[in-house]
Amino acid sequence: MPRLNWSPKFAREYKRFARRNPQLRPLIERTLRLLAEDPRHPALRTHKLKGELADVWSCSIDYNTRILFEFAEDSESNEIIIGLLRLGVHDDVY
Repeated sequence: MPRLNWSPKFAREYKRFARRNPQLRPLIERTLRLLAEDPRHPALRTHKLKGELADVWSCSIDYNTRILFEFAEDSESNEIIIGLLRLGVHDDVY
């Protein structure tokens, strides 16, 4: 199972977003659990981005809210790491 690695920016955005949108907190937590269990779960609508964000992936929390992340591999343990990069509404994270 992949390990989630919260970037400092993602952690700040999570705190701010959850404080402003407390009704979405359970959905965000559910999405993070699903992402750790199966990054390509159909409910996440995971897709790879293009252009400037070519090595970045996106998954959906709800219709307008996204998490941007990248895949990496721990060179020592060969464990897959999901680096959480951004959290926010569609227009803010892209």
